[in-house]
Amino acid sequence: MKGVAAILVIVGVWLAGLLAFADRVARQTPAEVPATADGIVSLTGHSDLRLRAAADLLEAGKAKRLLISGVNRQARRSDLESLVHLPKTVFECCVDLGFTAEDTVGNARETADWSRTMRFHSLILVTADYHMPRALLELRASAPDAIIEPYPVATPELDARRWFFTVHGARRMTVEYSKYLATLTGETADAIKRRILPGRTPV
Repeated sequence: MKGVAAILVIVGVWLAGLLAFADRVARQTPAEVPATADGIVSLTGHSDLRLRAAADLLEAGKAKRLLISGVNRQARRSDLESLVHLPKTVFECCVDLGFTAEDTVGNARETADWSRTMRFHSLILVTADYHMPRALLELRASAPDAIIEPYPVATPELDARRWFFTVHGARRMTVEYSKYLATLTGETADAIKRRILPGRTPV
């Protein structure tokens, strides 16, 4: 009986965490207009809406440059130009493409490398609403000295306020929450190791 009770408690805690996570996602959008920063980074994904949102911020003068991270290696610069709907002069002068990232960890590392190269100290992070919590964790771990302002973009195919009414919504929110938990656990473990073993990089 004790084993069953323990399992029920764990499941209850997990479900409560999922509901809190989903509520956080729902309350993120519509995003407030961000303060001006040095750079903007947009993470690629299922929708082009985040790319266009980042381009709008760049055109509005919210940053000096835009990095599109996680671009398919087969894509050409002209392909991205047609997606973001920026004036050609702005795209050519102020948009950088990152081709090395293949996942969220890669996005964070690619962004951190770019910001250091550009000597940027503040960034606006643009990605999907449900992806923002995990993306923020990864980027803050890779660029701990940077000021990062989130700019989440609502996902049309995932109503964050009614996610549990569809199989697709429930699956996407549950999977993302599980990934977020894994990332949070890893970052917490690394922080504990750094306190216990100062001066050593966790393996």
